[in-house]
Amino acid sequence: MGFKCGIIGLPNVGKSTIFNALTAAGAEVANYPFCTIAPNIGMAPVPDPRLTAIATLVKPEKITPTAMEFVDIAGLVKGASRGEGLGNQFLGHIREVDAIVHIIRCFNNPNVVHVDGTIDPLRDLDIVQLELILADMETIEKQIEKSEKLAKTGDKDKQKSLEIYRQIREGLGKGVPARALPGHEDYDEYLKGLHLLTGKKMLIVANVSEEILRKGGEMFQRLKRKAAEEGNPVISICGDLEAEIAELPPEEQPEFLKNMGLTESGLAKLIHAGYDLLDLITFYTTVGTELRAWTISRDTKAPQAAGKIHTDMERGFIRAEIVHYNDFIQFGGMQGAKESGRVHVEGRDYTILDGDIVHFRFHI
Repeated sequence: MGFKCGIIGLPNVGKSTIFNALTAAGAEVANYPFCTIAPNIGMAPVPDPRLTAIATLVKPEKITPTAMEFVDIAGLVKGASRGEGLGNQFLGHIREVDAIVHIIRCFNNPNVVHVDGTIDPLRDLDIVQLELILADMETIEKQIEKSEKLAKTGDKDKQKSLEIYRQIREGLGKGVPARALPGHEDYDEYLKGLHLLTGKKMLIVANVSEEILRKGGEMFQRLKRKAAEEGNPVISICGDLEAEIAELPPEEQPEFLKNMGLTESGLAKLIHAGYDLLDLITFYTTVGTELRAWTISRDTKAPQAAGKIHTDMERGFIRAEIVHYNDFIQFGGMQGAKESGRVHVEGRDYTILDGDIVHFRFHI
């Protein structure tokens, strides 16, 4: 769907276990560093009760949920920015994702060794953060060196770029990730071109025991406080529990969660957090016998939303017939919504809203 989250973390923190549970992709899981070498890629369908409710009225032959792509990237170690471990491959794969899901171990298990020998979530968070910043420092230094040569020509735009690059370097040098730099909004245009690792949005996922998942724990609370200071959202997931849930038939999963005292699975929790992190919304189409959900960024205009389905639809966009989800359900489907005057026709300037059910008109 065009939205890719990279799962990162130190070795042996449970990345591949969580990835497998989320995507059922069957990545290798073992108790030694660098078990994941090439990145594993999997698609996780987005849990969506609205899609089910629409289907009860439309009765389509085919239902296609939207999905998020997850990439399980090789475990990072201290010194990755200098090529230690699989550092160069690791950092290169991160550049290709839209957001980072940082898995941090918050459980004790003597049978699963920690690469640093002890369990310390704050230390692990700092190690990964530092390696990303050091990699970005190298990137920005190269850009400054190139810009200094161009600025000597007297080009004012090049001189402004050089000034901003130096400000970014100063912030990184103080340990501040690019996404949290003061005046970040003024840097956006430049940051996009730099593809800095710390410029990507980050979600912290604490891999916890079942007990901590239900009752909480000081280790997890310390991590939440630290992440909040840096502006990163945090959720908790029990990787082992998610692996159990993934093996159950879908119809048995709700009862299992209820018995565990949980309202939703870690998959649902992570995807909802990922949606919030990337500021995504869902719209729906009913074409022929298929009901389908689509993911787009918030504030996407109608022609660009049509382009998510097919580029020809964006180029030939004429108009969009819109009914919102609440109206669709309240009035018993499209016909009832039309009779109640709830279907409206919109042009190129219309911004698609979360929950819109859309029929695009276009010419080829």
